[in-house]
Amino acid sequence: MTTRQYFGTDGVRGRVGRFPITPDFALRLGFAAGETLVAHARESGHARDGERPAVLIGKDTRISGYMLEAALEAGFAAAGVDVMLCGPLPTPAVAYLTRALRLAAGVVISASHNPYDDNGIKFFAAGGWKLPDAVEAEIEARLAEPMGCRPSSELGKARRVDDAAGRYIEFCKSTFPNDLDLRGLKLVVDCAHGAAYNVAPKVFHELGAEVVAVGAQPDGLNINAGVGATVPAFLQEQVQKHQADLGIALDGDADRVVMADASGRLFDGDALLYVIARRQQAAKGLPGIVGTLMSNLGFEQALARLGIGFARAKVGDRYVLEMMQEKGWPLGGENSGHIICLDRHTTGDGIVAALQVLAALRERGETLAQACADLTMFPQKLINVRFTKPFDWRSNAAIQAATARAEKILDGRGRVLLRPSGTEPLLRVMVEGEDGALVLAQAEAIAAAVRAAADL
Repeated sequence: MTTRQYFGTDGVRGRVGRFPITPDFALRLGFAAGETLVAHARESGHARDGERPAVLIGKDTRISGYMLEAALEAGFAAAGVDVMLCGPLPTPAVAYLTRALRLAAGVVISASHNPYDDNGIKFFAAGGWKLPDAVEAEIEARLAEPMGCRPSSELGKARRVDDAAGRYIEFCKSTFPNDLDLRGLKLVVDCAHGAAYNVAPKVFHELGAEVVAVGAQPDGLNINAGVGATVPAFLQEQVQKHQADLGIALDGDADRVVMADASGRLFDGDALLYVIARRQQAAKGLPGIVGTLMSNLGFEQALARLGIGFARAKVGDRYVLEMMQEKGWPLGGENSGHIICLDRHTTGDGIVAALQVLAALRERGETLAQACADLTMFPQKLINVRFTKPFDWRSNAAIQAATARAEKILDGRGRVLLRPSGTEPLLRVMVEGEDGALVLAQAEAIAAAVRAAADL
């Protein structure tokens, strides 16, 4: 496969003001993507010859979203593409609306769980699916050519979609069983000061729950700051403070979710997948689940006891989705909280996944702890080592020696995984095994070797 210059595992992402997250690049990207995506949409019947194709642009709450939105809008218009603007809305909402409105493509301006001074641009193809690698490569090839502009009579127009949030709220509610409701439940919903701040609380409230919304006052600078799925301690604290039954935490663009129960116990993506899997297995059978290299061994073993197959994809929800489609399996996800329910949506959706968990609990009359009683997770330690410049960690002798030492000590009762982040300058060190103290010690030893090598 051709090496991509701009696109990572989740679109184009980086620090705002540094190439490629600059207004001039976003302008060119809008033009290149407009020409490429429209051609594919016409091939698939999602855009007709003689009609101006349209794309939807959504964003999270970062202050830089205004700048990038305007630049992308201009690029698409120059390519002869109409633009529909929906403002702050979750990534999965853009995927849903792209499909529901029969658009040529959807665009999300977001850096997901990253801090506010990062941002990114990712695309959905017609039909609401993640953009394939081959199409991203075509866009990159078009970026290498000079930017043009359609004649005035062929330029695109732009308009606001006033009912976008309401449409998505109704879609989310439609994924919850009609014969169930959430009456009698008190929920803390942590929106990470992100894209779901105005929709997530309404979804759960309209299904009958008493909702305490937190992390729902975005100011452009506070997205993911001490809140949300990547800082679950805040959710655990808020659930106990408000004496809630459950807590639901989303990330900045609301495509991932973690939950906490009344005692403050945290349940990650693996645990939530297990709850959904039990329900699907009991109702209609479930051939298998796709996880990732980071999925817990205890999760894999629990699925085996239920007679459910399991396969590991590379880390990244796009790779999980690809393997799900290859195998024809309807359920997959990551322990970080990306959960894909293909019988409900085309992409990972934190709100929809939480609703599937709640449906399972309501049907069985269980608590989250009861639903996970047969799930015993292996201790797992993840250490993120940040670096300022790339280095060859794979062939570094000290890192190799520390890794080999850990694997020998674990002696087949655990595993070691080192992998670079696809969105940040980080090397992730993960150690998992039966003995928690051993796991922690070996993870710290490997991380120390990585830090030493990164400073060379």
